[in-house]
Amino acid sequence: MNQESPRKVAIYARVSTEEQAEHGYSIDAQLHTLRKYCELYGGEIIGEYVDRGVSGKSIKGRYELQRLLKDAEESKFNEVIVWKFNRMARKNIDLLHIVDLLEKNNIAFRSFSENFDTSTPMGRFALQMMGAVGELERNTIVDNVKMGHRQRAKMGFHNGKVPLGYKIVEGKGNSRENKSEVVIVEEDAIIVRYIFERYAAGHGLKTIANDLNHRGHKTQNGKPFSTTAIRDLLDNPMFVGKIRYNRYENWAERRRKGKSSELILAEGHHPAIISEELWEKVQLLRQKKSTMPKKRFEGEYLLTGLIRCPECDAAMTASRTVNRSKNGEKITRMYYSCGRFRSQGSAVCHANSVRKVEAEQAVTDRIRQAVVNPEILQRVVRSVNEKRSGRIKPLRDELTAVQTRITNLEDKKRKYLELYEIDDIDRDMFSERLSVLNKELDTELTRRSRLQLELRDDQADPVSYELVRSLMANFDSLLRHSPFHQRKTLLYLIVKKITLDDKKRVNSVELAFNKETEKHFLSVAPSAEAIVEGAFPLPGKAFKMKHKLTIAI
Repeated sequence: MNQESPRKVAIYARVSTEEQAEHGYSIDAQLHTLRKYCELYGGEIIGEYVDRGVSGKSIKGRYELQRLLKDAEESKFNEVIVWKFNRMARKNIDLLHIVDLLEKNNIAFRSFSENFDTSTPMGRFALQMMGAVGELERNTIVDNVKMGHRQRAKMGFHNGKVPLGYKIVEGKGNSRENKSEVVIVEEDAIIVRYIFERYAAGHGLKTIANDLNHRGHKTQNGKPFSTTAIRDLLDNPMFVGKIRYNRYENWAERRRKGKSSELILAEGHHPAIISEELWEKVQLLRQKKSTMPKKRFEGEYLLTGLIRCPECDAAMTASRTVNRSKNGEKITRMYYSCGRFRSQGSAVCHANSVRKVEAEQAVTDRIRQAVVNPEILQRVVRSVNEKRSGRIKPLRDELTAVQTRITNLEDKKRKYLELYEIDDIDRDMFSERLSVLNKELDTELTRRSRLQLELRDDQADPVSYELVRSLMANFDSLLRHSPFHQRKTLLYLIVKKITLDDKKRVNSVELAFNKETEKHFLSVAPSAEAIVEGAFPLPGKAFKMKHKLTIAI
């Protein structure tokens, strides 16, 4: 500084919470040093801009820096001084952007510790080099911290904040890796269990959030529950005793677009709030609902997306008409109409509408008839077993052909090896031919494995009448006695497709039962007597299933 012509100086200081705790950086110390420097060299301090407890990884949230840049555009000073250049920015690109903006307004940038200013070419060069070194240092520290967090997660220790239902008690751990303990907050854990049980009972995200908000409950952050908050809780494996880490990378910049391919999921050292069975039940529902368009699963229509258009086989969606009677009263009629017609018009298909009440009644009646009429159920069982046995011969024939090709390929490989051993074949030709044979052999071996698996399922014991009767009886009982939300959940879990005939009457209902649906929804729930929420109460216990069973009634 030229003492004869004092410079108008702006002082900028910053410290983050972590730096204050770990390195002893102090805002007061920075300001004291810079004030003495200006006093010694005759700088006139125009203003002091101080960001306290703010990280330097970006400009966002640093309001004092933003004010400094606005004042710079108004030429309120002609020099900015900082204690160290990384006080201004941690990222080199941000630092250069700030300095460029200052230079455009004829304002020099000076660092006290590094002893350079941008009013000279060497100063600008030194700034760029120091900025690059500073960013490398920061990135190295970040990588080391992430590596430590990943290792902690793999060992079953939690990183960061805990969700609703837990709290961290510091100083309770017995090892260096675990200096704290995660414990259950029982009053909050009750809310978590309630959320899981209600969802398992067929309630939707919005219904659960609305119910909790009416009761005055709040999230971990003290806010009302939203569908997003409920969804995040249902998807968090921490409640079942597991640690999940590294779902996203660079969350601050990339958010959900930064999804990581190296997810860590490990058994945790903390106690579980919900049971493994309830977790599996909820995840089954979450997976099923995620494959259905939202409009299809919500609302008062039971069969949206399940009924197929008799003309184009597209899924039929909810529709309604409002008319007025002779006395002026509004009459609302509800239908299922072709989804392609509703979205693409009559050039593609026609409405083919069926009345909602009639269609739903026809489906439930069809299921009921199959239960009360043994002849119908016997025909269903006979048809299933005939289809299973009819598949066996073609599969066996194909397996025989595949096995023959495998044997021939192995013989060819053996012959080429014998020729190579007696030096009767060129090495390059041998290598090329062996590579082709190995590829063909891999293909046939894969095909053989697939056929063997299919045959194993088809050659299992015939489907028994009692198994089908038990499944259908329990399914029918639940449909007749459960509230609307449970009936809708069951239909979307078990009904694959409902077809109509050319007169728009229910032609067939295709059902698919598997081990998961039988275990979680068609068997007696262990908690049915103690906990109404989350249970689909049944009068008896269904047969245990080994394979998926698809039937049409």
